[in-house]
Amino acid sequence: MEVISIIASLILLICFAYRGYSVIIFAPIFALLAASMSSLPIMPAYTELFMAKGVTYIKSFFPVFLLGAIFGKIMEDTGLAQGIAHAIIKGLGRERAILAVTLAGAVLTYGGVSMFVVVFAVYPFAAALFREANIPKRLIPAAIVLGAFTATMDSFPGTPQIQNIIPTSFFGTTIYAAPICGIFGGTILIGSGLFYLNHRYKTAITSGEGYGEHTINEPDIRLDTEVKLPSWYIGVIPLLAVLIINFVMINFFAWNPAMLEPFQAMKLPMVAANIKNVISIWSLIIALVIGILLAMGLGYKSIPKGGSLAKAMNAGAIGSLLAIMNTASEVGYGNVIAALPGFKAISSALMSIKIGGTPLVSEAVTVTTLAGVTGSASGGMSIALDLMSKDWLAWAQSIGMSPEILHRVASMASGGMDTLPHNGAIITLLVVCGLTHKQAYKDIFALTLMKTSVAFIVVFFHLLTGLY
Repeated sequence: MEVISIIASLILLICFAYRGYSVIIFAPIFALLAASMSSLPIMPAYTELFMAKGVTYIKSFFPVFLLGAIFGKIMEDTGLAQGIAHAIIKGLGRERAILAVTLAGAVLTYGGVSMFVVVFAVYPFAAALFREANIPKRLIPAAIVLGAFTATMDSFPGTPQIQNIIPTSFFGTTIYAAPICGIFGGTILIGSGLFYLNHRYKTAITSGEGYGEHTINEPDIRLDTEVKLPSWYIGVIPLLAVLIINFVMINFFAWNPAMLEPFQAMKLPMVAANIKNVISIWSLIIALVIGILLAMGLGYKSIPKGGSLAKAMNAGAIGSLLAIMNTASEVGYGNVIAALPGFKAISSALMSIKIGGTPLVSEAVTVTTLAGVTGSASGGMSIALDLMSKDWLAWAQSIGMSPEILHRVASMASGGMDTLPHNGAIITLLVVCGLTHKQAYKDIFALTLMKTSVAFIVVFFHLLTGLY
């Protein structure tokens, strides 16, 4: 009965999320439903467990969500992000249209721009390019996913996306963890994704399919006309600043290990146990603040009439609240489920996956499964690491395995089954592109399967070579 209650709760959460209901509302409802079916007192489960774990998550990661959202919104409203996207797409041209859209998304996300902003920045130019090249519009969402939702989100070392930040606080690693495996897996993913999408394009051409007749959210842009946007070389300055400053702060700045001691002595709640658990977050905060200031200084003159830096900052701040609350609610949900008697059987089954004699397969299976259940890479990974990272880390230490490979596998596995149909970013992407799941999701799902497979390929690559 205990396991059934958990499964029923998960199914209900997936169904409601797919139908567009907010997990902020329904994650606690279905968590408490499962708790009641397992005779766990409802009100303490809500206030002392669900809320406590959610608040702990917010304490750790809200600055990254907030500053990342503000940075992305300023890059969007000043036109700096669009300037970069336009230059890449126009420069590569119609002969390499799919590569151009993929590369535009990859450059922006690797520079710290949020995936949601990338969708809005890239789509208008992608639509214009695909229309001129007569490539089916239904392939645009998949091309954007390949560029923004894959290697530069969770694979390539140093990416400042949240999916690469979260493991640092659990494993004491940095965002440059396991660079060989990250580059290896990310390269395979981008390469196989481009091969697949180009194959789909050639198949469409053979069957006589073109761009198609579309009227929903169809941009009135032509790439052969002048578009008043900031120059690309101006736009990349804030992106490079985020990457370079973050790298310097992590690898060269001498952080004082005793910095936390005065705060630990105050017996404050939720103080980090060790400075290595927060260095990556502190470094990214500093890098994003400088990136924001640069974007504001370089782009404020390009803000269209009716807009302002204040509006951009406010919109980013409000957007970050929704993102962090969604993920915190999923973390709270996972911890309530973990407290139920039935979860012991589930966790034991997951920890019993000993393929290769390491925790990596267990970790990959758990993270990608929860990412699929929650429809969120960050949410699924946060739940998994919050519940089981200590066990995986202890297992790794017992066999002399570096926590860096645990970091990279967790990050890449989070970008596996997360892009199922109920994923919020996928729903937003399709709405922006003016397409439906029926029209465009098939190719996104193919990339989802590739993303999931590559996480396991990286595991076996490490087991075979020992490289990370």
